[in-house]
Amino acid sequence: MFLDTLKKGYSSKLLHVKIIKLNAIDSTNTYLKNLSKEVILEDEVVVLAKEQLSGRGQREAIWLSKAGESLTFSMFKRIDKLPAEHQFLLVMLTSLALKDALKELQIPNIAIKWPNDILSRSKKLCGVLIENTLQKTMITSCIAGVGLNVNETELNALPQATSMRLASGKKLNMDEVFNLVVDALLIRFKNIQSTDFPKVKKEYEASLFRKDAVSVFERPSGIRFNGVIKGVMDTGALLIENEQEEVEQFQLKEIKLLY
Repeated sequence: MFLDTLKKGYSSKLLHVKIIKLNAIDSTNTYLKNLSKEVILEDEVVVLAKEQLSGRGQREAIWLSKAGESLTFSMFKRIDKLPAEHQFLLVMLTSLALKDALKELQIPNIAIKWPNDILSRSKKLCGVLIENTLQKTMITSCIAGVGLNVNETELNALPQATSMRLASGKKLNMDEVFNLVVDALLIRFKNIQSTDFPKVKKEYEASLFRKDAVSVFERPSGIRFNGVIKGVMDTGALLIENEQEEVEQFQLKEIKLLY
């Protein structure tokens, strides 16, 4: 999708996007959330931090980043007429946008580890945190936070992590990476309310890490079992076929993939 759009002569919208650049901050998502309470934000405002001191991820995890070698930013997007039950669409679109940009930058073996970790060669390259604002039954805005390892070379303390540089063997231009990722997000987020949900879901499922392969999972109780990822529900719940050939649904904190 991203490459096709670029080939059709897509012109970068970054010139029309308000970008707030900060040296150091606790969390770009938190900054945007607080700012939105103080002023009426324009659509597609991006906050880019040179250094993020308390980045947040899924499961209350902390996203560690190194100043000057990783990208940490968040984008505020106004949403028009998207039912609350379609919140997972925003997760899928963000994940696929990152995959689009990384593919364009020739990063190998990109996959999405449910729900929205981006992997290269089975190692975590990027974390995403989506936070939505709702009014009654409709989503009115979204903040998509991205933490992307770009030029790190020392990740020994994080054996399941990698960077674009380690994955590709090349040092990358930070501005180029940022521009491509934001462009990919803008393309995917265009006309969200008319997006073909089943089509996006099919593309997302095809990109899932370990889909249709026997894997080991762990329940909150510590019990482990073999299962096969079959896809996701419209709500985002993960579908796993267990050893009894029964398909179970799992929410974020109800299952852990061991690999």
